[in-house]
Amino acid sequence: MKTPSDPALPESPVPPTLFNPIEPPARDGLTRRDALRSAFAAAGAATVVGGSTATAQSVAKPDPRRASTKRYAMKKSINLWAFPYPDRMNLRECLQLAKDAGFDGIELNYDLDNDLSPKATAKDFKAIRQMADQIGIQISGLCSFLFWPYPLTSNDPAKRARGLELAGKIAQAASDLGVENVLVVPGAVHIPWRTDHEPVRNDICEQRAKEAIAVLAKTAAKQKVYLNMENIFFNGFLMTPMEMNAFVDHFGNERVRIHYDTGNIAMFQHAEHWVPVMGKRIQNIHLKEFTKKGTDFSLETFRPLLDGTTNWPALLEELDKINYRGFLTFEYFHPYPHYPEALVWQTSDSLDRILGRKV
Repeated sequence: MKTPSDPALPESPVPPTLFNPIEPPARDGLTRRDALRSAFAAAGAATVVGGSTATAQSVAKPDPRRASTKRYAMKKSINLWAFPYPDRMNLRECLQLAKDAGFDGIELNYDLDNDLSPKATAKDFKAIRQMADQIGIQISGLCSFLFWPYPLTSNDPAKRARGLELAGKIAQAASDLGVENVLVVPGAVHIPWRTDHEPVRNDICEQRAKEAIAVLAKTAAKQKVYLNMENIFFNGFLMTPMEMNAFVDHFGNERVRIHYDTGNIAMFQHAEHWVPVMGKRIQNIHLKEFTKKGTDFSLETFRPLLDGTTNWPALLEELDKINYRGFLTFEYFHPYPHYPEALVWQTSDSLDRILGRKV
C-alpha cells in the first residue's frame, strides 16, 4: 500500500517562551510536532521494511458478506423500463446512463409509440444502433408488453391477427437493430391484470401458440434473430421447465429458444431448479427479484435486486454449470420517482456482487 509522502510542516511562529494552544509545551524535550514526524517516519519505514506485510493485508481473501467469492463470466444488462423513459429521460440519456453505471448491455422495449414502434423505419432503428455503438453499450434484446393486449392465443381472431403482425414487426425491428434476441410471450390461458381477456382452454392455447410461432420461425434465420419463449407463470401457460422444453423442441428450429425469467416462477417455485432442466435451450435471461414473504400477484411483487428471497448463489452456480455466458438483464417496472438514477447505479452494484466482480 502506498504511503502518502510526509508534507512539510512549517516552523511555529510562536516563540518557545509563549504558550501555543495548538502545540502544547514539550515534555522531556519532545513536542507534538516531533511526535508526528516520528510517527510518519515509522510508518514509512514499516512500509519499506515490512512491504510484504502491507501487501498481504491489501490482498484480502474474498468475503462472502461483500460479494460472490466466485467470479462469473456473464454480462450485465438492464431493461429500459427501469429508467424514467420517455417522460424524464430520452433514449440517448438512458443508454449513456447504463454505460456510465457499468452495464455491458441494455434491453430495449417495443411499443406503439416512442422510439421503437411501428412508426419507426429501418433507418430509424439503424440510427439507434449507431447511437448505442457510439456510446459503447450493447443492445441485449428486444422486449414488448404488446403480447398482453394482443395475445397470440386470444379467442378474438382480430386480436390474434394483430398480435402476430406486431410480433413480426418486433422481430424485424430487432433485425434492423442488429439485435439477435427477441422476447416472445407465446400464449396465455389467463391474464390476471387485464379485464378484457377471455380465458383460453389450455389445449387450445397450446395449439394456437404453436401455429403462431411456426409462422414467425419461418423468417427468423433470415432476420438473424432468436425467438425466445418467456416463462410467465401468471398466464397459466408453460408452467414447468419440462413443458417449456417440449414446446420449444416441437419446432425443431435452433432459432426458437428460451428467454428465462427468474422472477416469474418464484412465487411457488425456485429459480435455480429450472436451469439444469432447460439447459442449453436458454438463450437470454431476465433477473427479477421476488419475495416469497408476500401474497401480491401484481407487478408490485418484484423487488430491487437482493431485496427478496431469490437464492442468487445457487442460481448463478447452476447457470455456470450449463456454461451460460449471455446477458443477465434486470427487469423492473417502477423507476424511482425521486433521483431515478439511483436505481440504475444500485442495480449495477448488486449485479457486480452477484457476479463476483466486487473484490
